[in-house]
Amino acid sequence: MSSADWSAERAERHLLSLELFGMRFGLERMRRLLTALDSPQHRFESIHVVGTNGKSSVARMTASILERHGYRAGAYLSPHLVSFAERVRVSEADIAPDDFGAAVGRAVGAAELVRRAAPGEEQVTQFELLTAAALDELARREVEVAVVEAGLGGRHDATNVLPSRVQVLTSVGLEHTRWLGSTVTEIAREKLAVVQPGGTLVLGDLPPEAEREARAHARAAGARLVHPPVPAGGPALPGFQRRNLAVAVAAAEAFHGGALDPAAVVAAAAVPVPGRFERVGRAPETILDGAHNPAGAAALAAAVGEVQAGRPLALVVSVLDDKDAAGLLGALLPLCRHVVATASAHPRAVPPAALGRLVQRLGGPAAVTEADPRAALRRARALAGPQGLVLVCGSIYLVAALKAPPDRQAASTL
Repeated sequence: MSSADWSAERAERHLLSLELFGMRFGLERMRRLLTALDSPQHRFESIHVVGTNGKSSVARMTASILERHGYRAGAYLSPHLVSFAERVRVSEADIAPDDFGAAVGRAVGAAELVRRAAPGEEQVTQFELLTAAALDELARREVEVAVVEAGLGGRHDATNVLPSRVQVLTSVGLEHTRWLGSTVTEIAREKLAVVQPGGTLVLGDLPPEAEREARAHARAAGARLVHPPVPAGGPALPGFQRRNLAVAVAAAEAFHGGALDPAAVVAAAAVPVPGRFERVGRAPETILDGAHNPAGAAALAAAVGEVQAGRPLALVVSVLDDKDAAGLLGALLPLCRHVVATASAHPRAVPPAALGRLVQRLGGPAAVTEADPRAALRRARALAGPQGLVLVCGSIYLVAALKAPPDRQAASTL
């Protein structure tokens, strides 16, 4: 069967079936898979984006800036909210569903060749197959530069097959400690393993121990280090997005090799980033954000504080059981008059009642519980009132559940 026979729906079903195999680190399967696809990662230049928070925003903004400087730019992002096809973009647009299906079909064919050549080899993972399909599609679209977001970590991430010219470390926090290490230094070390000899490493706002690790990696690799300042003025963005824009500007400038057109930077600031301080309703104003860890919640709280203007805020929240729910809530509860605890469909979502009890233990308002995310949003909007503010956060899966059509399964559970 040819790749043309792969519809977007079939590709989505196949990718969801691979969740049964979970995550497995290591790059050998990925290298063999890309070899079977004629090594697409060598057919364009690349910028590799790693970090705890801010990766998708930086990747989208960087690609936008480069597109406006005459480059044919692509991007590979993760996670998606509704469709896997959202992860592959060319010239600031998601690829068409049928093109995505064909790309997955080609990657499945390559995986079968790899399996036949090495019968004892483990099953290709979902993220490996997605990454291979994305890189192959970007090469076929003849992009000149691809901005590629890592999935998890860096050293063993499937994206760490790129001979990137520019590497970006957006931030480092304590997350995914099961895989990446138990300290900021260890996690930074895993992410910084993507630094290439003679490359340019662009840094976001890092804790001191991560900053030290970054400088050591840059010295060892002979890489140029860029630490962009956050502009005091400029586009009207939430604080964390102003930082992300500064990092994207530095990454694009490093790749371009010269000064950037200010109009391109202004345009990049307006690039929509789904699920990142995304305004989706009025009366009351309603904001969706995928913040799911304490650092992300602290940045989100600062941004909300800039626009709240005394309005009563109703929080809709769901958190997975491997996240620091107390740390996340601690950053947001001081802003809240109401809390509605809910749960996404993810199997690791904390039950709403347990989340509500945690809110009360932390000194927050008495939480309302609603099992269904859509009902939770309706309740929060009623509690906030037309002049209030509603914030939805705590899990990208909660945001996905609210953005997906009611009859459609939302984001992958990995």
